[in-house]
Amino acid sequence: MNITLLGAGRIGQLHARLLRGLDGPGGVDELAIADADAERAARLAADVGASHVASVDQAIAEADALVIAAATNAHAGLVRAGVDRGIPVFCEKPLAFDLAETQQLVAHIERAGTAVQVGFQRRFDIAFQEARRLVESGELGTLYTIRMAGHDPEPPHEAYIPASGGLFRDFSIHDFDAIRWLTGTEVEEVWADGSVRGFPVFAKYDDIDTAVATLRMSDGVLAALTVARHDPLGYDIRTELFGSKDSITVGLGPRTPMRSLEPGVPPPAGPAWRDFLERFADAYRDELAAFLRVARGEMMSPCTARDGLEAMRVAYAATRSLREHRPVRVAEVV
Repeated sequence: MNITLLGAGRIGQLHARLLRGLDGPGGVDELAIADADAERAARLAADVGASHVASVDQAIAEADALVIAAATNAHAGLVRAGVDRGIPVFCEKPLAFDLAETQQLVAHIERAGTAVQVGFQRRFDIAFQEARRLVESGELGTLYTIRMAGHDPEPPHEAYIPASGGLFRDFSIHDFDAIRWLTGTEVEEVWADGSVRGFPVFAKYDDIDTAVATLRMSDGVLAALTVARHDPLGYDIRTELFGSKDSITVGLGPRTPMRSLEPGVPPPAGPAWRDFLERFADAYRDELAAFLRVARGEMMSPCTARDGLEAMRVAYAATRSLREHRPVRVAEVV
């Protein structure tokens, strides 16, 4: 199978290395790389032993399937181009920059019937998968509450902030997808708040660097989420589920950037997770391996365009709740 990777930035570089590692029978026969910056694409292609295609349009025309890791504002157009060619498409989140464009794109994808997989890599993390199995099997019992943490080690550079879509759409959208997937239910209502605690540059763009959110699921389960652009100890992604038969956590281990003050409890062995690329390296590999199966017609997309839209709707509800200082039902976001 001939795969074209569109985008040679940080996440594109990771995907290029992972795709090259998936060559062989049933894998990637040929990898081509294209980017709006042709020189950057050529350098990456040389680094990983792939072919370089100078024109993005040509790259799409010659591909058997697309992996999109380009800038967010290019996602919708590239996805549409692949769908219109009738070839399978993998796209990093989000599918499009705003809700209206996402809704239009998802409707187009569903009319076309083309396989599209959205890049929510936590679905492919071993611990997240085991947590979902325990919920689905009933081994956790009646699910009572969920507690989630999403803390970045350091904030993005200033130029990224106005193009990010805000903290909930840029960062917490992964948590919103994860909670839908883990529980098999929908987020019904969000009550969110936030502030600028450490980095005044966020206020310049009407954004925040710290937030909390309470989520009510459609079956009554309650979840609490904390979000931060800065964690001095490292990258902290945790999800705790409390049920009538068991209590479990994802993300707690020797590399968790959190230390206990209880007497006699040693600090984590470390080193702490540095960033999302390191923490979810295996998950990124496994989601691309799953996409190859989707592209070969062996399985349905494990994370559809509709999933991407629903996570976006929750992010919009959280942002509206923050702005209007009230609980917002996701049904209001249309």
